[in-house]
Amino acid sequence: MHKLIRAFLILMAVLAVIASPNSMRARLAPNSDASEKQAVWDKLADEYFDQIYFKFAPSAGTSAGLHQYDPLLEDYSRAGVDTEIAALHAFEKRVEAVNPAGLGEALAADRELVLSNIRGALLTLETIRPWEKNPDTYSGGISNSVYVIMIRKFSSPDDRLRSVVSREEKMPAVFAAARANLKNPPRIYTEIALEQLPGIISFFQNDVPAAFAGATDPALKAEFAKSNAAVIAGLQSYADWLKSDLLSRSNGDFRIGADTFSKKLLYDEMVDTPLDRLLEIGWANLRKNQAEFNRVAKELEPAKAPADVLAELAAMHPAPDKLLQSFRDTFDGLIAFIQTKHIITIPSDVRPTLQETPPFMRATTFASMDTPGPFEKVATEAYFNVTLPGPHDTPEEIEGRMASFNIGTIVSTSTHEAYPGHYIQFLWVNRAPTKVRMLLGASSNAEGWAHYCEQMMLDEGYGQPGTGAKDARESKFIRLGQLQDALLRNARFIVGIEMHRGKMTFDQAAEFFVKEGYQSKQVGLVETKRGTADPTYLYYTLGKLEILKLREDVMKKEGSAFSLEQFHNNFMKQGFPPIKIVRQAMLGNNSPTL
Repeated sequence: MHKLIRAFLILMAVLAVIASPNSMRARLAPNSDASEKQAVWDKLADEYFDQIYFKFAPSAGTSAGLHQYDPLLEDYSRAGVDTEIAALHAFEKRVEAVNPAGLGEALAADRELVLSNIRGALLTLETIRPWEKNPDTYSGGISNSVYVIMIRKFSSPDDRLRSVVSREEKMPAVFAAARANLKNPPRIYTEIALEQLPGIISFFQNDVPAAFAGATDPALKAEFAKSNAAVIAGLQSYADWLKSDLLSRSNGDFRIGADTFSKKLLYDEMVDTPLDRLLEIGWANLRKNQAEFNRVAKELEPAKAPADVLAELAAMHPAPDKLLQSFRDTFDGLIAFIQTKHIITIPSDVRPTLQETPPFMRATTFASMDTPGPFEKVATEAYFNVTLPGPHDTPEEIEGRMASFNIGTIVSTSTHEAYPGHYIQFLWVNRAPTKVRMLLGASSNAEGWAHYCEQMMLDEGYGQPGTGAKDARESKFIRLGQLQDALLRNARFIVGIEMHRGKMTFDQAAEFFVKEGYQSKQVGLVETKRGTADPTYLYYTLGKLEILKLREDVMKKEGSAFSLEQFHNNFMKQGFPPIKIVRQAMLGNNSPTL
């Protein structure tokens, strides 16, 4: 996938759940009895990652644990974009030429995954064109390219700093490419870039030097001081240019249109359901969750309107400086419940590290999981990022942000990001059948799984007195928090479709999150900003509904032999491909996913 796409997607933290630290290359080599077709495919798949996927996104190579890419930086120039487009088209023809007959079920599915990945990248580069429309692509992208070297100690400080310097020395060309490429971006994109830039500048001024304080080579440290100062100056100049020049001519349209939206869903999620039918499904689930929220709220406070109970829930949050610890405190109970109730096998006792969200991700996310790549052998830590209030936030902004971290949503967010959500899926992906399945997947699987877990865990009994709640009243508030998070995802589902096919304005979308999604105004604004550049963020609810239907169909097939733990384990073993592929593997048919 193109570096510009990846630079944005990493902010969503949607596809971070991709791998295990164990190398799979040995077991992926064709066995002695493998057919010639399978051997040809294995070679072609390797070439895709070597010649396309990581070649044009070396920062993604670093994330995957392939450290030969560490000194390299993405080519953001128009020539670089055109070169990648040509390479993708050429490789698409090579993959299309492979006959899936004789590959076997797993490899035939891999072929479809690679084709979809190529077509999704081409759709983004040729039609959506973030390299031409989104200023944050450049400043956020270079921040990520340093962050992935900085965050994990896979080699000595000097070795990693040497790679940082190598990348930083190439960054002036990135700012030049931005000025040359950006043409009439949507105003909201330029505003988001400006909102993020102070944090990014601070990141290079403070966080990056602190991360390499242990470097010992004086000459290298001098080189870093020079390259880092140049990046800071370049970012400051870029911010000035955005304000004084680009902002005034940022009159473009962020909407991608119904046709492109449908194609993006098809390529990214293998979903071909018409948009009108998807809206019917989305609205039905929204109304179902609203009704359940109102029912539980009435049980809690019979004399109050649901909106007033929601306000009460929003106020039930820890102080900002206690937030990270509040998340840590949920892990013991979640892990014990999973093991006692046989929810899913947990492959490792190692827990993720809680930390503040990196500055270049703050504007568009409240929490995310950052896991190491499949080829990382040394620095195998996983990071649970939480966005704390910023030093310049007003009291109203702080309260609006903290409302999203109430006692209920802390439980659902911990479930979503860690146990048994993204982190557990990350621990399982090394059991996926192929290398392709470890590296390529779908947000409707990764985010759908995590969102499914929020509801599933409470349905199985977590959050009752003695298992996550001190009494029945707190238990109901925990359920309200889960439902509020579900309504947030319901709102994304509808807003994404309606905004991008021109039937909902930005302001109407922000209000929709408040009125129909039961969110604070601050959350509604952040979520709408995200939706302008992440149009198909309906994949949370979409994936959850697909998994619920899959579970129901497997239960019908297996009857009394059905085991929830075995269902979850078998789901995990597939990697994180579109649910269509998982259904084929678990049910043996291509029945509808919804």
